[in-house]
Amino acid sequence: MQKKDIKNLIWFRNDLRTIDNAVLSEATKNGNTVFGVYCFDPKQFQIDAFGFRKTEKFRAQFLIETIKDLKEKLSQLNIELLVYYEHPEVIIPRLCNTLNVEEIYLQKEWTQEEIDTENAVKAKIYNVTWHHIYNQFLFNPEDINFEISKTPQVFTVFRKKLEKYVSIRPEVETLKLPESNHIENSTNIPSLTDLGFNNFETHAHSAFPFKGGETAAQNRLEDYFFNTKKLGFYKKTRNGLVGKDYSSKFSPWLANGSISAKTIYWKVRQFEKEHYKNQSTYWLIFELIWRDYFKYISLKHGNQIFKLEGILKKDYNWATNQTQIQRWIDGETASDFVNANMIELKETGWMSNRGRQNVASYFAKELELDWRIGAAYFESLLLDYDVHSNYGNWMYVAGVGNDPRDRKFNVQLQAERYDSNGKFRNLWLQPSLF
Repeated sequence: MQKKDIKNLIWFRNDLRTIDNAVLSEATKNGNTVFGVYCFDPKQFQIDAFGFRKTEKFRAQFLIETIKDLKEKLSQLNIELLVYYEHPEVIIPRLCNTLNVEEIYLQKEWTQEEIDTENAVKAKIYNVTWHHIYNQFLFNPEDINFEISKTPQVFTVFRKKLEKYVSIRPEVETLKLPESNHIENSTNIPSLTDLGFNNFETHAHSAFPFKGGETAAQNRLEDYFFNTKKLGFYKKTRNGLVGKDYSSKFSPWLANGSISAKTIYWKVRQFEKEHYKNQSTYWLIFELIWRDYFKYISLKHGNQIFKLEGILKKDYNWATNQTQIQRWIDGETASDFVNANMIELKETGWMSNRGRQNVASYFAKELELDWRIGAAYFESLLLDYDVHSNYGNWMYVAGVGNDPRDRKFNVQLQAERYDSNGKFRNLWLQPSLF
């Protein structure tokens, strides 16, 4: 009797890499045929409850570039990536039936939309073993020294509990499979126009002129750390506003999993060993811990991070003045600093960390508008949208999250401090070149 060919399916979502990918590593260990699937889910390109498209053209283009790169990288490991512009709950059950899939490997997610999609898939599949693997943390939840339900409300307490007491796991390896692992693959990666967008050129002034994908992420890491040694000045330049090198710019690749936080961490350690260790090398790790923190906050509080009262369950008098919202979006407020940042976002899909804090504070604390609308707009536009960081940061700035001081930014003083010569404002407030 002929042995049935059992296949392992890797459902790629926000773990779009081959280096240090625990899901990929586990799926390739047991000798079965392995293939991957990625769905450009139509739900991600629809209009949300606040009137914004969930994914705008900037991140859509970045995602297309990422999937092209992932497909090539997986092919070098003799693994096929099947790509569809369709709902996962349509595609994955069909693949399970036609290809004898018995094991599904995927990154563990916990936010509502991801769980709803998973459940829609599971409702149509029987006799399949699911493997949910933590694959997006610096500090793995299985290693931490407190219960997730006891995650501290203040970042400093969280950081001090972990950084000196919990080890960062080494990167995992994925072995190249034999050529016989390839399966037939006639699928195509959708174009920007397939997803409903017009083609566009990257803006000449963009502070993020990079492509999507693991290759571009690794090249940026090599350049920022080892070729230019800009890592060594990160703490001094990280509040910059103009150009590609004031910060690492890793966040878009981290957001869709083209690079792992652990890879960056261990490369920082390599840099410190080969060159030098200073406040800047530590500060990049410090920012990775912040990223983890918002993931733990969303693990602890669940859907509360999407609610108006936030995790503090605080009542404010929020407004939904459409004129004010539109002026904020269009960069037509009373603050030229806010306006320059908002125009940059609209034209490029990017905004500096300093800019984000100011425009969000202005939206929530000055205009007293429903912060969830600002968060939804960021979700639509930002190249580096990450559900945990986006909603965690917006709650923080709006006074319903993890800021113990409930501060409000003075945008005028911030402009004088961080854009004293007006270079950034002049760059974006001039009549457009396009």
